[in-house]
Amino acid sequence: MPLMGSLYIGASGLQTSQNALNTTAHNLSNVDTTGYTRQQVQQSDRRYVTLSVDPNSVSNKQTGLGVIYSRVKQVRDYFLDKTYRKESGRSMFYEVSTEVMEEVESQLGEMNGEAFQTTITDFWTAIQELAKDPASSVTQGLLVQKASEFVERANAVYEGLASYQDNLNTQIKQQVEKINSYGKQLLELNDSIRAIEAGKVENANDLRDARNQILDELAELADINYGEDLYGNVYVQIEGVDFVKGGTCYEIALDVDATSGFYTPFWPQNANYTIQADGSRKYNIDGAEVFNLNREISSDLNTDIGGLKARLLARGDHRADYTDMAEESYDQVSQSVVMNIQAEFDQLVHNVVTKVNGILAEASGVQTGNLVLADGTSIENVQFCEVDENGYLRRDDGSPIQLFTKVTTDGYKKVTARAEDGTGTGVYGEEKEYWVYIEEDAAEADSLYSVKNIQIDQELMQSPAMLGFRKEDGSEDTETAEALKAAFTEEAYTLNPNVKKKTTFVDYYTDLVSQVANSGSVYRSIYENQVSTVESACSAREQVIGVSSDEELSNMIKFQNAYNASSRYINVISEMLEHIINTLGM
Repeated sequence: MPLMGSLYIGASGLQTSQNALNTTAHNLSNVDTTGYTRQQVQQSDRRYVTLSVDPNSVSNKQTGLGVIYSRVKQVRDYFLDKTYRKESGRSMFYEVSTEVMEEVESQLGEMNGEAFQTTITDFWTAIQELAKDPASSVTQGLLVQKASEFVERANAVYEGLASYQDNLNTQIKQQVEKINSYGKQLLELNDSIRAIEAGKVENANDLRDARNQILDELAELADINYGEDLYGNVYVQIEGVDFVKGGTCYEIALDVDATSGFYTPFWPQNANYTIQADGSRKYNIDGAEVFNLNREISSDLNTDIGGLKARLLARGDHRADYTDMAEESYDQVSQSVVMNIQAEFDQLVHNVVTKVNGILAEASGVQTGNLVLADGTSIENVQFCEVDENGYLRRDDGSPIQLFTKVTTDGYKKVTARAEDGTGTGVYGEEKEYWVYIEEDAAEADSLYSVKNIQIDQELMQSPAMLGFRKEDGSEDTETAEALKAAFTEEAYTLNPNVKKKTTFVDYYTDLVSQVANSGSVYRSIYENQVSTVESACSAREQVIGVSSDEELSNMIKFQNAYNASSRYINVISEMLEHIINTLGM
Protein backbone atom coordinates (compact mmCIF):
# COMPACT_ATOMS: atom_id res chain seq x y z
CA MET A 1 0.00 0.00 0.00
CA PRO A 2 1.28 3.52 -0.71
CA LEU A 3 2.66 5.33 2.30
CA MET A 4 0.14 8.15 1.86
CA GLY A 5 -2.68 5.61 2.11
CA SER A 6 -1.14 4.21 5.28
CA LEU A 7 -1.66 7.60 6.89
CA TYR A 8 -5.43 7.11 6.51
CA ILE A 9 -5.18 3.76 8.29
CA GLY A 10 -3.42 5.43 11.21
CA ALA A 11 -5.93 8.27 11.22
CA SER A 12 -8.83 5.77 11.40
CA GLY A 13 -7.18 4.19 14.43
CA LEU A 14 -6.83 7.60 16.11
CA GLN A 15 -10.43 8.54 15.42
CA THR A 16 -11.86 5.18 16.50
CA SER A 17 -9.82 5.06 19.70
CA GLN A 18 -10.85 8.61 20.54
CA ASN A 19 -14.53 7.74 20.07
CA ALA A 20 -14.07 4.64 22.22
CA LEU A 21 -12.44 6.76 24.94
CA ASN A 22 -15.39 9.16 24.79
CA THR A 23 -17.83 6.26 25.25
CA THR A 24 -15.82 4.93 28.18
CA ALA A 25 -15.76 8.40 29.77
CA HIS A 26 -19.54 8.63 29.23
CA ASN A 27 -19.98 5.33 31.08
CA LEU A 28 -17.80 6.47 33.97
CA SER A 29 -19.61 9.79 34.30
CA ASN A 30 -22.94 7.95 34.63
CA VAL A 31 -21.94 5.33 37.17
CA ASP A 32 -24.60 6.59 39.63
CA THR A 33 -27.20 7.76 37.10
CA THR A 34 -30.57 6.06 37.66
CA GLY A 35 -31.68 4.07 34.64
CA TYR A 36 -28.38 4.36 32.79
CA THR A 37 -27.36 1.34 30.74
CA ARG A 38 -23.72 0.49 30.14
CA GLN A 39 -22.68 1.24 26.56
CA GLN A 40 -20.33 -1.08 24.76
CA VAL A 41 -18.10 -0.12 21.84
CA GLN A 42 -18.10 -2.31 18.77
CA GLN A 43 -15.30 -1.86 16.22
CA SER A 44 -14.88 -3.47 12.82
CA ASP A 45 -12.48 -3.26 9.92
CA ARG A 46 -13.14 -1.18 6.86
CA ARG A 47 -13.65 -2.94 3.55
CA TYR A 48 -10.57 -4.45 1.94
CA VAL A 49 -9.02 -3.41 -1.37
CA THR A 50 -8.44 -6.46 -3.56
CA LEU A 51 -5.08 -6.26 -5.37
CA SER A 52 -5.26 -9.54 -7.25
CA VAL A 53 -7.35 -12.67 -7.50
CA ASP A 54 -5.57 -16.02 -7.53
CA PRO A 55 -7.83 -19.10 -7.65
CA ASN A 56 -4.93 -21.29 -6.64
CA SER A 57 -4.22 -19.36 -3.47
CA VAL A 58 -5.87 -19.70 -0.09
CA SER A 59 -7.00 -16.11 -0.30
CA ASN A 60 -6.80 -13.16 -2.59
CA LYS A 61 -4.23 -10.48 -2.20
CA GLN A 62 -5.91 -7.68 -0.26
CA THR A 63 -4.94 -4.63 1.71
CA GLY A 64 -6.93 -3.15 4.58
CA LEU A 65 -8.19 0.41 4.95
CA GLY A 66 -8.13 0.57 8.76
CA VAL A 67 -10.69 0.28 11.54
CA ILE A 68 -14.15 1.78 11.86
CA TYR A 69 -16.23 2.66 14.93
CA SER A 70 -19.21 0.55 13.88
CA ARG A 71 -21.65 1.21 16.72
CA VAL A 72 -22.21 1.69 20.45
CA LYS A 73 -24.75 -0.77 21.78
CA GLN A 74 -26.64 -0.99 25.06
CA VAL A 75 -25.95 -4.09 27.10
CA ARG A 76 -29.36 -5.33 28.27
CA ASP A 77 -31.05 -8.67 28.90
CA TYR A 78 -34.68 -8.79 27.78
CA PHE A 79 -35.63 -11.61 30.12
CA LEU A 80 -34.02 -9.98 33.16
CA ASP A 81 -35.91 -6.77 32.34
CA LYS A 82 -39.17 -8.74 32.16
CA THR A 83 -38.49 -10.48 35.45
CA TYR A 84 -37.46 -7.32 37.27
CA ARG A 85 -40.46 -5.33 36.10
CA LYS A 86 -42.98 -8.02 36.95
CA GLU A 87 -41.50 -8.56 40.41
CA SER A 88 -41.23 -4.82 41.10
CA GLY A 89 -44.91 -4.45 40.18
CA ARG A 90 -45.80 -7.28 42.55
CA SER A 91 -43.63 -5.73 45.25
CA MET A 92 -45.43 -2.40 44.85
CA PHE A 93 -48.80 -4.17 45.16
CA TYR A 94 -47.85 -5.62 48.55
CA GLU A 95 -46.08 -2.43 49.64
CA VAL A 96 -49.31 -0.48 49.11
CA SER A 97 -51.32 -3.23 50.81
CA THR A 98 -48.97 -3.11 53.80
CA GLU A 99 -49.25 0.69 54.02
CA VAL A 100 -53.05 0.43 53.92
CA MET A 101 -53.10 -2.14 56.72
CA GLU A 102 -50.82 0.05 58.85
CA GLU A 103 -53.10 3.03 58.31
CA VAL A 104 -56.18 0.99 59.22
CA GLU A 105 -54.39 -0.27 62.35
CA SER A 106 -53.69 3.34 63.24
CA GLN A 107 -57.33 4.32 62.71
CA LEU A 108 -58.61 1.50 64.90
CA GLY A 109 -55.88 1.45 67.51
CA GLU A 110 -55.74 5.13 68.44
CA MET A 111 -58.08 8.06 68.21
CA ASN A 112 -56.89 11.34 69.64
CA GLY A 113 -54.59 9.37 71.89
CA GLU A 114 -57.28 7.03 73.25
CA ALA A 115 -58.07 3.56 71.94
CA PHE A 116 -61.65 2.90 70.85
CA GLN A 117 -61.55 -0.25 72.95
CA THR A 118 -61.60 2.03 76.00
CA THR A 119 -64.87 3.56 74.82
CA ILE A 120 -66.56 0.17 74.60
CA THR A 121 -65.20 -0.80 78.01
CA ASP A 122 -66.45 2.46 79.53
CA PHE A 123 -69.94 1.88 78.09
CA TRP A 124 -69.92 -1.67 79.48
CA THR A 125 -68.80 -0.36 82.88
CA ALA A 126 -71.66 2.18 82.88
CA ILE A 127 -74.16 -0.64 82.27
CA GLN A 128 -72.65 -2.64 85.12
CA GLU A 129 -73.02 0.36 87.43
CA LEU A 130 -76.62 0.79 86.26
CA ALA A 131 -77.35 -2.84 87.19
CA LYS A 132 -76.22 -2.12 90.75
CA ASP A 133 -78.60 0.82 91.19
CA PRO A 134 -81.02 1.16 88.22
CA ALA A 135 -83.15 3.93 89.71
CA SER A 136 -80.21 6.23 90.49
CA SER A 137 -80.09 9.38 88.41
CA VAL A 138 -76.29 9.20 88.67
CA THR A 139 -76.02 5.77 87.03
CA GLN A 140 -78.63 6.75 84.45
CA GLY A 141 -76.70 9.90 83.62
CA LEU A 142 -73.48 7.89 83.39
CA LEU A 143 -75.15 5.45 81.00
CA VAL A 144 -76.33 8.24 78.68
CA GLN A 145 -72.94 9.98 78.85
CA LYS A 146 -70.98 6.84 77.96
CA ALA A 147 -73.48 5.98 75.23
CA SER A 148 -72.93 9.46 73.80
CA GLU A 149 -69.14 8.96 73.87
CA PHE A 150 -69.62 5.59 72.21
CA VAL A 151 -71.55 7.18 69.33
CA GLU A 152 -69.18 10.13 69.04
CA ARG A 153 -66.03 8.04 68.90
CA ALA A 154 -67.59 5.42 66.66
CA ASN A 155 -68.31 8.24 64.22
CA ALA A 156 -64.71 9.43 64.52
CA VAL A 157 -63.31 5.97 63.70
CA TYR A 158 -65.69 5.49 60.78
CA GLU A 159 -65.03 8.98 59.44
CA GLY A 160 -61.29 8.29 59.73
CA LEU A 161 -61.72 5.21 57.53
CA ALA A 162 -63.91 7.16 55.11
CA SER A 163 -61.36 9.96 54.97
CA TYR A 164 -58.65 7.43 54.18
CA GLN A 165 -60.83 6.12 51.36
CA ASP A 166 -60.93 9.66 49.98
CA ASN A 167 -57.15 9.87 50.34
CA LEU A 168 -56.74 6.65 48.37
CA ASN A 169 -59.20 8.00 45.81
CA THR A 170 -57.03 11.08 45.29
CA GLN A 171 -53.95 8.88 44.92
CA ILE A 172 -55.76 6.81 42.30
CA LYS A 173 -56.49 9.91 40.24
CA GLN A 174 -52.87 11.07 40.52
CA GLN A 175 -51.52 7.69 39.48
CA VAL A 176 -53.81 7.48 36.47
CA GLU A 177 -52.62 10.93 35.43
CA LYS A 178 -49.03 9.78 35.90
CA ILE A 179 -49.63 6.69 33.74
CA ASN A 180 -51.12 8.86 31.00
CA SER A 181 -48.15 11.23 31.16
CA TYR A 182 -45.81 8.25 30.83
CA GLY A 183 -47.70 7.20 27.71
CA LYS A 184 -47.23 10.63 26.13
CA GLN A 185 -43.53 10.61 27.03
CA LEU A 186 -43.12 7.20 25.41
CA LEU A 187 -44.66 8.54 22.20
CA GLU A 188 -42.25 11.50 22.20
CA LEU A 189 -39.27 9.25 22.87
CA ASN A 190 -40.38 6.86 20.13
CA ASP A 191 -40.43 9.76 17.64
CA SER A 192 -37.01 11.06 18.75
CA ILE A 193 -35.39 7.62 18.69
CA ARG A 194 -36.84 6.81 15.30
CA ALA A 195 -35.59 10.11 13.87
CA ILE A 196 -32.04 9.54 15.15
CA GLU A 197 -31.78 5.88 14.19
CA ALA A 198 -33.51 6.15 10.80
CA GLY A 199 -30.17 6.58 9.02
CA LYS A 200 -28.56 3.71 10.95
CA VAL A 201 -25.63 6.01 11.67
CA GLU A 202 -25.93 5.95 15.43
CA ASN A 203 -28.10 4.58 18.23
CA ALA A 204 -30.09 6.90 20.51
CA ASN A 205 -28.88 5.08 23.61
CA ASP A 206 -29.52 7.84 26.14
CA LEU A 207 -33.07 8.24 24.86
CA ARG A 208 -33.51 4.49 25.06
CA ASP A 209 -32.35 4.69 28.68
CA ALA A 210 -35.03 7.29 29.37
CA ARG A 211 -37.62 5.07 27.70
CA ASN A 212 -36.56 2.02 29.69
CA GLN A 213 -36.70 4.02 32.91
CA ILE A 214 -40.31 4.96 32.12
CA LEU A 215 -41.11 1.28 31.54
CA ASP A 216 -39.55 0.47 34.93
CA GLU A 217 -41.74 3.05 36.66
CA LEU A 218 -44.84 2.10 34.67
CA ALA A 219 -44.37 -1.54 35.68
CA GLU A 220 -44.65 -0.52 39.35
CA LEU A 221 -48.08 1.00 38.74
CA ALA A 222 -49.73 -1.69 36.63
CA ASP A 223 -49.27 -5.06 34.99
CA ILE A 224 -47.74 -4.28 31.60
CA ASN A 225 -46.68 -6.14 28.47
CA TYR A 226 -44.37 -4.42 26.05
CA GLY A 227 -42.09 -4.89 23.06
CA GLU A 228 -40.37 -3.07 20.22
CA ASP A 229 -41.52 -3.05 16.62
CA LEU A 230 -39.47 -3.08 13.44
CA TYR A 231 -39.05 0.70 13.49
CA GLY A 232 -37.78 0.96 17.05
CA ASN A 233 -41.11 2.04 18.57
CA VAL A 234 -42.02 0.62 21.95
CA TYR A 235 -45.60 -0.61 22.33
CA VAL A 236 -47.20 -1.13 25.73
CA GLN A 237 -50.28 -2.97 26.97
CA ILE A 238 -51.82 -2.46 30.42
CA GLU A 239 -53.84 -5.38 31.77
CA GLY A 240 -53.82 -6.85 28.26
CA VAL A 241 -55.25 -3.74 26.54
CA ASP A 242 -53.28 -1.49 24.17
CA PHE A 243 -51.99 1.63 25.90
CA VAL A 244 -49.23 2.82 23.55
CA LYS A 245 -49.25 1.51 20.01
CA GLY A 246 -47.93 3.03 16.83
CA GLY A 247 -48.35 6.77 17.07
CA THR A 248 -51.23 6.68 19.56
CA CYS A 249 -51.50 6.71 23.33
CA TYR A 250 -54.87 5.34 24.43
CA GLU A 251 -55.22 7.33 27.63
CA ILE A 252 -57.03 5.93 30.66
CA ALA A 253 -60.14 7.91 31.59
CA LEU A 254 -61.79 8.22 35.01
CA ASP A 255 -65.46 7.63 35.70
CA VAL A 256 -66.71 9.45 38.81
CA ASP A 257 -69.40 7.90 40.99
CA ALA A 258 -72.10 10.48 41.63
CA THR A 259 -72.68 9.32 45.22
CA SER A 260 -69.22 8.60 46.61
CA GLY A 261 -67.04 10.59 44.21
CA PHE A 262 -64.87 7.49 43.72
CA TYR A 263 -62.86 7.23 40.50
CA THR A 264 -62.95 4.13 38.31
CA PRO A 265 -60.27 3.90 35.56
CA PHE A 266 -61.69 2.75 32.23
CA TRP A 267 -60.80 2.54 28.54
CA PRO A 268 -62.85 5.09 26.55
CA GLN A 269 -62.24 3.17 23.32
CA ASN A 270 -63.94 0.10 24.82
CA ALA A 271 -66.90 1.90 26.41
CA ASN A 272 -70.27 2.75 24.91
CA TYR A 273 -71.39 6.35 25.17
CA THR A 274 -74.21 8.72 24.38
CA ILE A 275 -73.90 12.34 23.31
CA GLN A 276 -75.41 14.79 25.79
CA ALA A 277 -77.20 18.04 24.95
CA ASP A 278 -74.05 20.05 25.65
CA GLY A 279 -72.02 17.85 23.28
CA SER A 280 -70.23 15.93 26.03
CA ARG A 281 -70.08 12.16 26.17
CA LYS A 282 -71.73 10.07 28.86
CA TYR A 283 -69.96 6.72 29.10
CA ASN A 284 -71.31 3.35 30.13
CA ILE A 285 -68.14 1.76 31.48
CA ASP A 286 -69.53 -1.75 32.06
CA GLY A 287 -66.93 -4.13 30.62
CA ALA A 288 -64.50 -1.28 29.88
CA GLU A 289 -62.86 -1.06 33.32
CA VAL A 290 -59.06 -1.19 33.28
CA PHE A 291 -58.95 -3.58 36.24
CA ASN A 292 -61.14 -6.58 36.95
CA LEU A 293 -61.36 -6.37 40.73
CA ASN A 294 -63.58 -9.44 41.03
CA ARG A 295 -60.78 -11.86 40.19
CA GLU A 296 -59.03 -13.72 42.96
CA ILE A 297 -55.79 -12.08 44.06
CA SER A 298 -53.06 -14.63 43.43
CA SER A 299 -49.42 -14.70 42.39
CA ASP A 300 -50.15 -17.81 40.32
CA LEU A 301 -52.73 -15.84 38.31
CA ASN A 302 -50.52 -12.72 38.22
CA THR A 303 -53.40 -10.68 39.61
CA ASP A 304 -51.28 -9.14 42.38
CA ILE A 305 -49.26 -6.72 40.26
CA GLY A 306 -49.27 -2.92 40.37
CA GLY A 307 -49.69 -0.22 43.00
CA LEU A 308 -52.72 1.29 41.27
CA LYS A 309 -54.67 -1.97 41.46
CA ALA A 310 -53.73 -2.34 45.13
CA ARG A 311 -55.13 1.11 45.88
CA LEU A 312 -58.34 0.41 44.00
CA LEU A 313 -58.83 -2.84 45.89
CA ALA A 314 -58.08 -1.24 49.25
CA ARG A 315 -60.42 1.70 48.66
CA GLY A 316 -63.33 -0.34 47.34
CA ASP A 317 -66.24 1.16 45.44
CA HIS A 318 -68.48 2.58 48.20
CA ARG A 319 -68.80 3.39 51.89
CA ALA A 320 -69.51 0.02 53.44
CA ASP A 321 -71.90 -0.60 56.33
CA TYR A 322 -73.29 -3.59 58.22
CA THR A 323 -75.64 -4.52 55.36
CA ASP A 324 -72.58 -5.60 53.37
CA MET A 325 -72.03 -8.37 55.91
CA ALA A 326 -74.88 -10.41 54.42
CA GLU A 327 -73.60 -13.65 52.91
CA GLU A 328 -74.94 -12.79 49.47
CA SER A 329 -73.11 -9.44 49.36
CA TYR A 330 -70.01 -10.04 51.49
CA ASP A 331 -67.89 -11.14 48.51
CA GLN A 332 -68.21 -7.60 47.13
CA VAL A 333 -66.35 -6.11 50.10
CA SER A 334 -64.18 -8.98 51.34
CA GLN A 335 -61.19 -8.14 49.11
CA SER A 336 -61.23 -4.45 50.04
CA VAL A 337 -59.35 -3.82 53.28
CA VAL A 338 -61.04 -0.53 54.07
CA MET A 339 -64.57 -1.59 53.12
CA ASN A 340 -64.25 -4.86 55.02
CA ILE A 341 -63.21 -3.05 58.20
CA GLN A 342 -65.90 -0.39 57.71
CA ALA A 343 -68.58 -3.08 57.40
CA GLU A 344 -67.32 -5.10 60.39
CA PHE A 345 -66.98 -1.99 62.55
CA ASP A 346 -70.43 -0.74 61.55
CA GLN A 347 -71.83 -4.19 62.33
CA LEU A 348 -70.46 -3.92 65.87
CA VAL A 349 -72.08 -0.54 66.41
CA HIS A 350 -75.36 -1.66 64.82
CA ASN A 351 -75.54 -4.76 67.02
CA VAL A 352 -74.90 -2.74 70.18
CA VAL A 353 -77.46 -0.09 69.23
CA THR A 354 -80.26 -2.46 68.19
CA LYS A 355 -79.70 -4.79 71.13
CA VAL A 356 -79.87 -1.97 73.70
CA ASN A 357 -82.87 -0.38 72.00
CA GLY A 358 -84.55 -3.77 71.73
CA ILE A 359 -84.21 -4.45 75.47
CA LEU A 360 -85.66 -1.01 76.31
CA ALA A 361 -88.47 -1.56 73.79
CA GLU A 362 -89.39 -4.91 75.31
CA ALA A 363 -89.47 -3.35 78.78
CA SER A 364 -91.74 -0.57 77.51
CA GLY A 365 -94.31 -3.08 76.24
CA VAL A 366 -93.37 -3.43 72.58
CA GLN A 367 -94.58 -6.78 71.24
CA THR A 368 -94.49 -8.61 67.96
CA GLY A 369 -97.74 -9.43 66.22
CA ASN A 370 -100.10 -8.59 63.40
CA LEU A 371 -102.03 -5.38 62.71
CA VAL A 372 -104.86 -4.41 60.42
CA LEU A 373 -104.68 -0.73 59.48
CA ALA A 374 -107.68 1.54 59.20
CA ASP A 375 -107.63 1.21 55.40
CA GLY A 376 -107.77 -2.59 55.69
CA THR A 377 -104.08 -3.24 54.98
CA SER A 378 -102.66 -6.15 56.97
CA ILE A 379 -99.18 -5.93 58.50
CA GLU A 380 -97.80 -9.19 59.75
CA ASN A 381 -95.02 -9.92 62.23
CA VAL A 382 -94.46 -6.28 63.16
CA GLN A 383 -93.23 -4.74 66.41
CA PHE A 384 -95.72 -2.35 67.96
CA CYS A 385 -97.14 -0.99 71.19
CA GLU A 386 -100.26 0.88 72.18
CA VAL A 387 -99.97 4.65 72.59
CA ASP A 388 -99.63 5.34 76.33
CA GLU A 389 -98.38 8.78 77.44
CA ASN A 390 -98.03 7.58 81.02
CA GLY A 391 -96.56 4.17 80.22
CA TYR A 392 -93.25 2.81 81.47
CA LEU A 393 -90.17 3.90 79.45
CA ARG A 394 -92.38 6.09 77.27
CA ARG A 395 -91.98 9.61 75.98
CA ASP A 396 -94.59 12.31 76.39
CA ASP A 397 -96.21 11.29 73.09
CA GLY A 398 -96.51 7.70 74.28
CA SER A 399 -93.76 6.32 72.01
CA PRO A 400 -91.10 3.96 73.43
CA ILE A 401 -87.91 5.61 74.64
CA GLN A 402 -84.90 4.77 72.49
CA LEU A 403 -81.40 5.37 73.81
CA PHE A 404 -80.10 5.47 70.23
CA THR A 405 -82.17 7.19 67.55
CA LYS A 406 -81.73 7.68 63.83
CA VAL A 407 -80.51 11.07 62.59
CA THR A 408 -82.60 11.28 59.44
CA THR A 409 -85.79 9.33 60.21
CA ASP A 410 -87.94 8.25 63.15
CA GLY A 411 -87.72 4.91 64.85
CA TYR A 412 -91.50 4.51 65.22
CA LYS A 413 -94.54 5.74 63.34
CA LYS A 414 -98.05 6.21 64.73
CA VAL A 415 -100.88 4.30 63.04
CA THR A 416 -104.54 3.62 63.69
CA ALA A 417 -105.15 -0.10 63.57
CA ARG A 418 -106.64 -3.20 65.16
CA ALA A 419 -104.26 -5.66 66.82
CA GLU A 420 -104.53 -9.43 66.95
CA ASP A 421 -105.71 -10.49 70.37
CA GLY A 422 -102.67 -12.71 70.96
CA THR A 423 -104.49 -16.03 70.86
CA GLY A 424 -103.15 -16.79 67.41
CA THR A 425 -106.66 -17.24 66.05
CA GLY A 426 -106.57 -14.10 63.94
CA VAL A 427 -109.21 -12.38 66.07
CA TYR A 428 -108.67 -8.63 66.26
CA GLY A 429 -109.70 -6.19 68.95
CA GLU A 430 -111.02 -2.67 68.70
CA GLU A 431 -109.32 0.03 66.65
CA LYS A 432 -106.67 2.00 68.55
CA GLU A 433 -103.58 4.13 68.02
CA TYR A 434 -100.31 2.22 68.00
CA TRP A 435 -96.64 3.03 67.65
CA VAL A 436 -95.14 0.72 64.99
CA TYR A 437 -91.42 0.05 64.74
CA ILE A 438 -90.01 1.09 61.36
CA GLU A 439 -88.05 -1.87 60.03
CA GLU A 440 -84.62 -1.26 58.52
CA ASP A 441 -84.34 -1.54 54.76
CA ALA A 442 -80.89 -2.19 53.23
CA ALA A 443 -81.95 -0.24 50.14
CA GLU A 444 -82.82 2.85 52.20
CA ALA A 445 -79.75 4.23 54.02
CA ASP A 446 -81.94 6.62 56.05
CA SER A 447 -83.73 3.66 57.66
CA LEU A 448 -80.57 2.03 59.01
CA TYR A 449 -79.13 2.11 62.51
CA SER A 450 -75.62 2.58 61.13
CA VAL A 451 -72.70 4.64 62.39
CA LYS A 452 -73.52 7.40 59.93
CA ASN A 453 -77.15 7.57 61.00
CA ILE A 454 -77.31 7.24 64.80
CA GLN A 455 -77.35 9.68 67.67
CA ILE A 456 -78.40 9.75 71.32
CA ASP A 457 -82.01 10.80 71.88
CA GLN A 458 -81.77 14.57 72.35
CA GLU A 459 -84.36 14.73 75.14
CA LEU A 460 -82.57 11.91 76.93
CA MET A 461 -79.32 13.84 76.66
CA GLN A 462 -80.97 16.76 78.44
CA SER A 463 -82.80 14.64 80.99
CA PRO A 464 -81.32 11.14 81.54
CA ALA A 465 -83.80 10.62 84.39
CA MET A 466 -86.46 10.01 81.71
CA LEU A 467 -85.28 6.40 81.84
CA GLY A 468 -86.47 6.09 85.42
CA PHE A 469 -86.10 2.33 85.62
CA ARG A 470 -88.82 2.34 88.25
CA LYS A 471 -91.97 0.33 87.58
CA GLU A 472 -95.54 1.45 88.17
CA ASP A 473 -95.55 -0.30 91.54
CA GLY A 474 -92.50 1.75 92.60
CA SER A 475 -89.98 -1.09 92.45
CA GLU A 476 -86.67 -0.80 90.63
CA ASP A 477 -86.53 -2.41 87.21
CA THR A 478 -83.54 -4.65 87.85
CA GLU A 479 -84.68 -7.11 85.16
CA THR A 480 -84.10 -4.58 82.35
CA ALA A 481 -80.76 -3.49 83.83
CA GLU A 482 -79.66 -7.11 84.09
CA ALA A 483 -80.82 -7.75 80.53
CA LEU A 484 -78.59 -4.87 79.36
CA LYS A 485 -75.73 -6.34 81.35
CA ALA A 486 -76.29 -9.82 79.90
CA ALA A 487 -76.35 -8.38 76.37
CA PHE A 488 -72.69 -7.44 76.68
CA THR A 489 -71.62 -10.90 77.80
CA GLU A 490 -73.66 -12.90 75.30
CA GLU A 491 -71.48 -14.74 72.75
CA ALA A 492 -73.74 -14.33 69.75
CA TYR A 493 -71.81 -12.29 67.18
CA THR A 494 -69.28 -13.03 64.42
CA LEU A 495 -66.95 -10.69 62.55
CA ASN A 496 -68.12 -11.79 59.09
CA PRO A 497 -69.81 -14.72 57.34
CA ASN A 498 -66.48 -16.51 56.94
CA VAL A 499 -65.74 -16.49 60.68
CA LYS A 500 -67.51 -19.10 62.79
CA LYS A 501 -66.24 -18.03 66.23
CA LYS A 502 -68.95 -16.38 68.35
CA THR A 503 -67.93 -13.40 70.43
CA THR A 504 -69.30 -10.75 72.80
CA PHE A 505 -69.55 -7.01 72.26
CA VAL A 506 -66.53 -6.48 74.48
CA ASP A 507 -64.39 -9.00 72.62
CA TYR A 508 -65.70 -8.20 69.15
CA TYR A 509 -63.59 -5.08 68.74
CA THR A 510 -60.53 -6.88 70.11
CA ASP A 511 -61.02 -9.62 67.52
CA LEU A 512 -61.46 -6.97 64.84
CA VAL A 513 -58.15 -5.31 65.72
CA SER A 514 -56.46 -8.71 65.94
CA GLN A 515 -57.77 -9.59 62.49
CA VAL A 516 -56.30 -6.38 61.08
CA ALA A 517 -52.99 -6.97 62.87
CA ASN A 518 -52.78 -10.56 61.58
CA SER A 519 -53.61 -9.50 58.02
CA GLY A 520 -51.07 -6.69 58.27
CA SER A 521 -48.44 -9.15 59.47
CA VAL A 522 -49.15 -11.42 56.50
CA TYR A 523 -48.89 -8.53 54.05
CA ARG A 524 -45.66 -7.32 55.65
CA SER A 525 -44.19 -10.82 55.43
CA ILE A 526 -45.11 -11.14 51.75
CA TYR A 527 -43.78 -7.66 51.05
CA GLU A 528 -40.46 -8.34 52.77
CA ASN A 529 -40.04 -11.57 50.80
CA GLN A 530 -40.95 -9.73 47.64
CA VAL A 531 -38.37 -7.03 48.36
CA SER A 532 -35.73 -9.77 48.51
CA THR A 533 -36.95 -11.14 45.18
CA VAL A 534 -36.82 -7.70 43.56
CA GLU A 535 -33.35 -7.05 44.96
CA SER A 536 -32.17 -10.38 43.56
CA ALA A 537 -33.64 -9.60 40.12
CA CYS A 538 -32.23 -6.08 40.24
CA SER A 539 -28.77 -7.38 41.19
CA ALA A 540 -28.81 -9.87 38.31
CA ARG A 541 -29.89 -7.10 35.93
CA GLU A 542 -27.28 -4.66 37.24
CA GLN A 543 -24.55 -7.19 36.54
CA VAL A 544 -25.53 -6.85 32.89
CA ILE A 545 -26.53 -3.20 32.49
CA GLY A 546 -24.57 -1.62 35.34
CA VAL A 547 -21.34 0.28 34.89
CA SER A 548 -18.27 -1.24 36.53
CA SER A 549 -15.70 1.47 37.20
CA ASP A 550 -12.90 -1.12 37.28
CA GLU A 551 -13.91 -2.52 33.89
CA GLU A 552 -14.29 0.93 32.37
CA LEU A 553 -10.89 2.05 33.67
CA SER A 554 -9.42 -1.09 32.13
CA ASN A 555 -11.11 -0.21 28.83
CA MET A 556 -9.80 3.33 29.09
CA ILE A 557 -6.23 2.04 29.39
CA LYS A 558 -6.82 -0.30 26.43
CA PHE A 559 -8.23 2.42 24.19
CA GLN A 560 -5.56 4.89 25.31
CA ASN A 561 -2.86 2.39 24.33
CA ALA A 562 -4.62 1.84 21.00
CA TYR A 563 -4.67 5.60 20.48
CA ASN A 564 -0.96 5.83 21.30
CA ALA A 565 -0.18 2.94 18.96
CA SER A 566 -2.03 4.65 16.12
CA SER A 567 -0.18 7.84 16.88
CA ARG A 568 3.21 6.09 16.78
CA TYR A 569 2.18 4.36 13.55
CA ILE A 570 1.46 7.75 11.95
CA ASN A 571 4.78 9.10 13.22
CA VAL A 572 6.63 6.18 11.64
CA ILE A 573 4.85 6.67 8.30
CA SER A 574 5.55 10.39 8.53
CA GLU A 575 9.25 9.80 9.19
CA MET A 576 9.46 7.33 6.31
CA LEU A 577 7.85 9.85 3.97
CA GLU A 578 10.16 12.57 5.17
CA HIS A 579 13.19 10.32 4.66
CA ILE A 580 12.13 9.34 1.14
CA ILE A 581 11.36 12.92 0.14
CA ASN A 582 14.60 14.25 1.56
CA THR A 583 16.61 11.42 0.00
CA LEU A 584 15.04 11.75 -3.43
CA GLY A 585 15.25 15.51 -3.22
CA MET A 586 19.02 15.33 -2.81
